[in-house]
Amino acid sequence: MNDHAKKIIRIAIPMGEHYAMGPGKADLLEAIGETGSISAAGRKMGMSYRRAWLLVDEMNKCFREPLVIARMGGLKGGGAEVTDLGREALKRYRALQALAWEAVRHPLREYQRLLGLTAPD
Repeated sequence: MNDHAKKIIRIAIPMGEHYAMGPGKADLLEAIGETGSISAAGRKMGMSYRRAWLLVDEMNKCFREPLVIARMGGLKGGGAEVTDLGREALKRYRALQALAWEAVRHPLREYQRLLGLTAPD
């Protein structure tokens, strides 16, 4: 699934009053996995550390176990690690996005023709 598809297909998984996962949280989880840091992931996504931390905290509270474990600073500094459950949740969310994209891709192309637009594959 390409980035354009990610912008069109926005799936949010509700959990009570919150969303356990959505496109922004998935991107943040991915960025934490790449950078090993909540603050670096937030910077990469153009958000404050506080915003990134609040999203991580919300995800961690929604799932049966934490998706991200943060390590406090010390001699080696802090950091964050995406847990096995976090990797599994991200993998399954990306699979949902891909399935949704496949379901709407062709009908969307036809709809966009009504608008005079050309839809990307």
